[in-house]
Amino acid sequence: MKRILLLECSPYQQQAHGSQLARRLIATRWPDAELVERNLVGEPPPPLAADYAAALTGNAPLDDAAFACSEALIAELEASDCLIIVTPMHNFTVPAALKLWIDYVLRIHRSFAVTPQGKVGLLQDRPTLVLVSAGGFYQGPRARQPDFLTAYLRHVLSTLGITEVAFVHLQGLAHGRDAVQAALDDALPQLQRTTSFYFDSAMEIAP
Repeated sequence: MKRILLLECSPYQQQAHGSQLARRLIATRWPDAELVERNLVGEPPPPLAADYAAALTGNAPLDDAAFACSEALIAELEASDCLIIVTPMHNFTVPAALKLWIDYVLRIHRSFAVTPQGKVGLLQDRPTLVLVSAGGFYQGPRARQPDFLTAYLRHVLSTLGITEVAFVHLQGLAHGRDAVQAALDDALPQLQRTTSFYFDSAMEIAP
């Protein structure tokens, strides 16, 4: 693996449990990879403005100034061999920081095309890992809230052309220190299975 794009979406940034797990994973499994960090909280993209909407609906050329941020984020993703998203679940779905990145990257005629069969991704597939942190429980026997994040983000990524996606969930982080440790203990074998059998085989068959 040559280049990893790491999206930081948590208000805690590098102090988030998911971020620390991701960095530990990268350091141990892919120590020679180039790590490109995109801190969507510490350095957020500018809000979507009228000039961007006008360029989008007016079929402006790719080099239009209104697309500068979108082009930079898409190019950064295109240049990566692997995508790792570290995100909390906010109000049952993705946080605002990640949603803004999605709105810039998921762009008609650039990262996806509209066909008679529906939207088709224009980006090359790549192994993608999503580390999701939540204060409550949304999967398993202790689930007390819905999970709109997983299905939504999987659909967004597939619309880009990215279908090789694995999710690792850190649940119950607001339930005290023991719950945090239990979540971390549960995540480690998930990461081991994901990187040993999914990511490695995916990279072996990549061109």
